Amino acid sequence: MNRYPLWKNLLIALVLIFGFIYTLPNFYGEVPAVQVSSGKATLKLEPAQVEARVAEILSAAKLPHTGIFSDANSVRARFETTDLQLQGKDAIERGLNPNATDPSYVVALNLLSASPNWLTAIGALPMYLGLDLRGGVHFLLEVDMDGALTKRMDATAGDLRTLLRDKDVRHSGIRRISSAVEIRFRDTDVREAGRKAILASTADLLLVDRDEDGQASLTATLTPQAAKTLQEFAIKQNITTLHNRINELGVAEPVIQQQGANRIVVQLPGVQDVAKAKDILGRTATLEVRMVDDTAGRLEEALAGRVPFGTELYTERGGSPLLVKKQVVLTGERLTDAQPGFDGQTHEPAVHLTLDSAGARIFRDVTRENVNKRMAILLIEKGKGEVITAPVIRGEIAGGRVQISGRMSTQEATDVALLLRAGSLAAPMEIIEERTVGPSLGAENIEKGFNSTLWGFVAIAVFMIAYYALFGLVSVLALSANLLLLVALLSLLQATLTLPGIAAIALTLGMAIDANVLINERIREELRNGSSPQAAITAGYDRAFDTILDSNVTTLIAGIALLVFGSGPVRGFAVVHCLGIMTSMFSAILVSRALVNLIYGRRRKVAALSIGQVWKPSNN
Repeated sequence: MNRYPLWKNLLIALVLIFGFIYTLPNFYGEVPAVQVSSGKATLKLEPAQVEARVAEILSAAKLPHTGIFSDANSVRARFETTDLQLQGKDAIERGLNPNATDPSYVVALNLLSASPNWLTAIGALPMYLGLDLRGGVHFLLEVDMDGALTKRMDATAGDLRTLLRDKDVRHSGIRRISSAVEIRFRDTDVREAGRKAILASTADLLLVDRDEDGQASLTATLTPQAAKTLQEFAIKQNITTLHNRINELGVAEPVIQQQGANRIVVQLPGVQDVAKAKDILGRTATLEVRMVDDTAGRLEEALAGRVPFGTELYTERGGSPLLVKKQVVLTGERLTDAQPGFDGQTHEPAVHLTLDSAGARIFRDVTRENVNKRMAILLIEKGKGEVITAPVIRGEIAGGRVQISGRMSTQEATDVALLLRAGSLAAPMEIIEERTVGPSLGAENIEKGFNSTLWGFVAIAVFMIAYYALFGLVSVLALSANLLLLVALLSLLQATLTLPGIAAIALTLGMAIDANVLINERIREELRNGSSPQAAITAGYDRAFDTILDSNVTTLIAGIALLVFGSGPVRGFAVVHCLGIMTSMFSAILVSRALVNLIYGRRRKVAALSIGQVWKPSNN
């Protein structure tokens, strides 16, 4: 009567084995490691190549390691002791950065899981620890959206001047007023001509007629969709820029995410130097356009150590030397957008740039005067420049729309566009919240959180076994499976565990045992009503299911609400809470029923159930 088919027992066993394997890495702790990441915005880290190079360096230095691992943004070498870690860092630093004054890679000390390689190979990794458990720095940054909008409208005012002049539409003045641009005309007929010219050129502006003191004018504001796009672009660009900058700190798992409409949360676990972190976050980078000096013999002279006056020697992305004039033709302040795309004629990958009106005029004049010459686009950061690309000018480029193409893959075009956009912040930011958590406090939080969960589990186990006997032991085993599966899911999802997350785990244990209490009491009730033990087990699980499902669904709704509308610690609590509800449903119903079936299901006749004292109603 109470038997699962073989496939269901096997499925439950496989799930529990899966949970055990993916929980294991959390028990191995951490060991010293050295992390290598890109130190320049223009240098894209190639994990396979850097991994091979690091292995070669450590082998040459006769430094044993316990594994080299890589992801999309970094390469990490693991060591057994701190001494080997320090020696490995020095060796890798010398090997990857021969020029110490201009390092290409950031080589930083870090910690990695001590899990065996076979666990790491199947993706079994430990959970990340948040700031409150590991220590580090937390910043909450607010993006000045008004500043971004003002910058956009200033550029729009200049663009409109150029547009109306090109279309031969006379106006009486253009000025920005707050977040709008006012354009004055002599009469309504000229205003209508101006409206048609503007609408034919752009769909991002909302034009409204105004007539004051007999003066015809147009008020141009961004459409709601354009304003939303501007806001999203500003947030996205700032987050990308922050990622590029934080790479320099060598943080293993930085948290950089949007919070609300105009805020960015930056969490740097393991970083204790607040001043250094603030310096990195507030750093500025500029984009410059300069002409390449292709005069015969000058490059050779520069390579010989005699750099001609008024020029600087750089290296292209492909590694070729490049002699660039110091005179700056154009700066990134004139760049309003950069998007990857394709050349309309050759269909090769390209980058499409959009300049403001002043930048368009400058670029038109420069390209007209330097046809068949090369121009270099540089990213200047911390006083040092990097050449992003150096295309050949094929002809005069007017209209403020520029295309960079030639010897580029689709991915390279995307990367170049990203670099051009992310060289500096799209909108100013202000630090409105700052917190520092020391590593000793983090260790204390881990100990307290672990002890609270452990003793809570022990208290529940003692009560359940004392009150429900063998069925209480089954409930405790099901609760253990629940905890196992919850930790496995958090590890598999690479979630960041924080103190609210530990609180959610403790709460999940209390809520999960409630389902087993309902099942056990229902079985007791069936026994009181005269049902046989086998029938009582079946009825107890079947009839308690609806109540358990209803209570868990309503709790899950509350958890999803916290997940959707919450942020920061609240969101971390909600993630663990929602996952815990799903694992508790599986363990309380399927795992406990499978255990009960193994104990009682093979017996044809069961005289009594070990479920504690069953109080039967009196006959009086």
